[in-house]
Amino acid sequence: MFDSEFERSLFDLRKAKLEEIVKLGQAAYPNHFSASHTVPEVRAQWGEAQFDSGPEALEAPRVTVAVAGRIMAIRAQGKAGFATLQQGGQRLQIYVRLDAVGEQGFALYKLLDMGDHIGVTGYLFRTRTGELTVHVETLTFLAKAMLALPEKFHGLADVELRYRQRYVDLFTNLDAREVFVKRGKTLKALRQFFDERGFLEVETPMMQQVAGGAAARPFTTHHNALDLDLFLRIAPELYLKRLVVGGFDRVYEINRNFRNEGVSTQHNPEFTMLEFYQAYANYHDLMMLTEELIAFVAKEVNGTTITNFGGVEIDLGKWTRLTMREAIIKWWPEEAGPVPAIADFSDNALFGSLIERAMAKTSNGPMAISYTMLNIGFGRIYWNWKNSTPLGKLIAELFELVAESNLIQPTIIYEFPTAVSPLSKQNPDNPDWVERFEFYCGGFELGNAFSELNDPVEQHKRFAQQLEDRAHGDDEAHQMDEDYVRALAYGLPPTAGEGIGIDRLVMLLTGSKSIRDVILFPLMRKQPLASSS
Repeated sequence: MFDSEFERSLFDLRKAKLEEIVKLGQAAYPNHFSASHTVPEVRAQWGEAQFDSGPEALEAPRVTVAVAGRIMAIRAQGKAGFATLQQGGQRLQIYVRLDAVGEQGFALYKLLDMGDHIGVTGYLFRTRTGELTVHVETLTFLAKAMLALPEKFHGLADVELRYRQRYVDLFTNLDAREVFVKRGKTLKALRQFFDERGFLEVETPMMQQVAGGAAARPFTTHHNALDLDLFLRIAPELYLKRLVVGGFDRVYEINRNFRNEGVSTQHNPEFTMLEFYQAYANYHDLMMLTEELIAFVAKEVNGTTITNFGGVEIDLGKWTRLTMREAIIKWWPEEAGPVPAIADFSDNALFGSLIERAMAKTSNGPMAISYTMLNIGFGRIYWNWKNSTPLGKLIAELFELVAESNLIQPTIIYEFPTAVSPLSKQNPDNPDWVERFEFYCGGFELGNAFSELNDPVEQHKRFAQQLEDRAHGDDEAHQMDEDYVRALAYGLPPTAGEGIGIDRLVMLLTGSKSIRDVILFPLMRKQPLASSS
């Protein structure tokens, strides 16, 4: 419990205060307080908007309230004192006088600390500076904060403390609280959008016998009663498409996924996604739906499509569409030499020559980080090319290297290689490419969508190819799911589906720099054992 002997001594001091409070006739841990209003309700009804009517508006007749909250500031001077209560993310000043609350009440007041919970009854007035205040007539003790509140959070070490002790972060840092209020509004807006369009919200298994629906390494677990090895789901996709086979033409799920991968500012092993599927639609339909969806959610959460992320103003109502190859050409770095042509992506030898030239250019450039990082990236792609990695995977790697970080404004990237899209329908005019898109904002991907592959024979063939990739060391390659292939054999109508990362969307809407800032309890490294309590 204690991080230091100093913290232990403070705990003991507050424990002694709690014993004194009990001697005053207060319960140490009461279970109820009858409030007439919340702090936000008091501020909404009698707050700044009513200030123009003057202080006398609260005096004739008096407005009596009963409110509860956590003490965030407290001071006493002689026989009177002020304190600040916080509840629901808002604060309200209270004024306590000995002659109003009596000797026992004022003795209680002097035993209070920052962080304690109290309830008060009294009437509203304004101080000479216009501050809305409760003139306290009765004071009720509700809970003692046995540990001292931090003065403020700042610096790298304390950023980690914010994540580990989110329960403290939320009441000491109202900006952090607002992020999670907006997260809740985001989920509400997503549900409203899809419910109004005839989609059905469903739930699918989180423990699965086959980890499917994405290219990712799963977490494993074991069911003792059935003696069955299971995976925590990496995506709900294959179950949602089973439901489309079953006749639910429009379904969505806001789901928790688990991927046994690294942690970064954009990745957390446990994360939240929205996935939705629409029968008789293709990926072009979902492009339009996505643009409409993101603009709608932004307006519901922020009241505007404009957001600020990384110091850049982003308009979530204005979109650009590019193919993956067009994006590579558009964002081809000047230091890598001549801009490639579309033909360079259609032939394995031409592609290899392109990467070889880019390697040479970046290796001979000035001693700058941009040249070095590009040279390393081109070198990795060239090595994979020499080791017979499929051309489609190489193109996807090149896109990530040269284009992805430049996609700051809302951008849809479409036409993905078949080699990296085992569940997508192929382009009828060019089988090397599929009807798939991802959308980007702020320099990272937020969503992935495609026209669903509904040919059971082709799907089985794609799964088999993924098994070969797994046998050659790709531990993120898709597993075979015979039951899903069987479901397709009963007939999946033309369908388009999409997954959107909720955590990343909230990052964008709130201007949060790290995914940990928008997850209430992100996964953290294990702390060294603290001293025993």
